[in-house]
Amino acid sequence: MNTRPLLTMKVKVARVLDVGAVPYGTRRIAPLDGGTFEGPRLRGTVLPGGSADWLLLRPDGVLELDLRATLQTDDGALISMKSFGLRHGPPAVIAALGRGETVDPSTYYFRTTPRFETAHPAYTFLNRLIAVAIGDRRAEGPIYTIHEVL
Repeated sequence: MNTRPLLTMKVKVARVLDVGAVPYGTRRIAPLDGGTFEGPRLRGTVLPGGSADWLLLRPDGVLELDLRATLQTDDGALISMKSFGLRHGPPAVIAALGRGETVDPSTYYFRTTPRFETAHPAYTFLNRLIAVAIGDRRAEGPIYTIHEVL
């Protein structure tokens, strides 16, 4: 499979809300408190308010991620992004992440599939692509390295 870099997105997570035990696991909501993104064809900020990651920790230890974010490019375009992903790994690595420690992202699985929507003519190419991302969980929030699938 051929890919090319689309953007790197760094998000800041606000206080995580613990919904608790739900029918399919433990639900938490992580509101985004802003962030930045930059790539060869676009750059800008992640808008706080309305952007969050709905997390579900399944009984098998896999964390499902359902991210919804609003991006604003440096030239003012608004882009809606939604992404589904999975994160899992050895218990010691996941525990270190939970303590906010920096962990080598190659020691755990953190992959997402971002999709984009925009009406801005300069960025409509985003409406027509499939993307994949590798995540790197940091104490302040994840870093997503997003590639366009060619």
